Amino acid sequence: MDDSQLRNLSPLDGRYHDKTKVTREIFSELGLIKARVKVEALWLSYFLNNFRPKLLNEEISSLLTNLASNIPDELALRVKEIEQTTNHDVKAVEIAIAEQLSGQSSIQSLVHIFLTSEDVNSASHALMLKDGNEALIALLESLLIDIKDLAANTADIAMLARTHGQPASPTSLGKELNVFATRIEKELQTLKNQKMYAKWGGATANYNPHVLAYPDEDWVKHSQDFMAGMELELTTVSTQIEPHDYMAEVFQNVVRVNNVLLDFAQDVWSYIAFDYFKLKVVKDEVGSSTMPHKVNPIDFENAEGNLGLSSALLNHLANKLTQSRLQRDLSDSTALRNIGSAYGYLEIALSSLKKGVAKLEPNNIKIKADLEDRYEILAEALQSFLRLEGNSDAYNAIKDLSRGASMNKEVYEKAVNELVADAKHKEILLKLKPETYVGLASILAKEGKK
Repeated sequence: MDDSQLRNLSPLDGRYHDKTKVTREIFSELGLIKARVKVEALWLSYFLNNFRPKLLNEEISSLLTNLASNIPDELALRVKEIEQTTNHDVKAVEIAIAEQLSGQSSIQSLVHIFLTSEDVNSASHALMLKDGNEALIALLESLLIDIKDLAANTADIAMLARTHGQPASPTSLGKELNVFATRIEKELQTLKNQKMYAKWGGATANYNPHVLAYPDEDWVKHSQDFMAGMELELTTVSTQIEPHDYMAEVFQNVVRVNNVLLDFAQDVWSYIAFDYFKLKVVKDEVGSSTMPHKVNPIDFENAEGNLGLSSALLNHLANKLTQSRLQRDLSDSTALRNIGSAYGYLEIALSSLKKGVAKLEPNNIKIKADLEDRYEILAEALQSFLRLEGNSDAYNAIKDLSRGASMNKEVYEKAVNELVADAKHKEILLKLKPETYVGLASILAKEGKK
């Protein structure tokens, strides 16, 4: 690291630079410029093919194809250089593309034909979000595999459950982990079905110059066809800007993902605090500057902080971007540039969670010890059988024996023998132990695992 990195204002570009590589490629200024060049090049190609085919030749077609699919960093740098003069980012892209068509004046004049900046911007942000969504799905699926594997491997580890933080009917460690896997899977399916939208049609999206120049063309259909070529949807009716409702939907979906991951991080942190999980020791790591014995759950804590930052930004974007005065104002522009930050914090969190999950080892001795002789947690089973026998006061009878008190095996067996009338019920309950009262937990721990 050189000293210039020590002056980075955002940890995304400083401390966490190496942990935001995926997001940086998509949402950085370089990513935005490349998306704009792609949109401009694709539109020019579409326009020439449909309206000026005589101007096309193999050289021009090849150039536009390369601009749309293999944009060199040098061209992006040229765009930034031009922007120093134009003070307009999209105009700089237009000029840079025209420079690539040197000597082709009839085609140079058609760069950016019938477009307003927001046509290019809306399609560019949609393409970036599409790529960002796909990258997020890949990262989530990788973490999901790890959680499902851990859940399956701990499916048969009976564990004391805690509701309101207090001892409750037993479960299995794997089943509780699989709760998060199934929640993530549900949100993943929604993410996979998200559609990205862009507007088209010029300054106020009415196709004003288009219709004037080519009155017999179906411009909405042309726009739909053009968007389909980029795997985007057309927002047919809009102001100068795409209204960003789809972005709000995507961001709120990601916030729900963040909330599930946050819940997971906090629960695993608690299991580590209970000593239900041991953490694999990384030789050169330091847990405390003064307590050498410590192995801290820092990966889950790091994830928690970064998930919160991601959600804070996404919630703001979802609320802000769907509001714009009249046909447009510019307040969305600066906000849109922070989409990458929201995804960057999430990328860091996912990296931390994956690293943290890999360190987890179930502490079978501690988990078993917490269940031993905790017969009060069988109160649910006992009162349920009393209800089956027609005892209308079953709940209160067991409540008097167990509420707020510890119940050992002797007290439990005495209650069964005194309160349960049916011999078969009595036999079932006397054989029951806290570690065997887990219902379908072991099966549910593997639910959804292929």
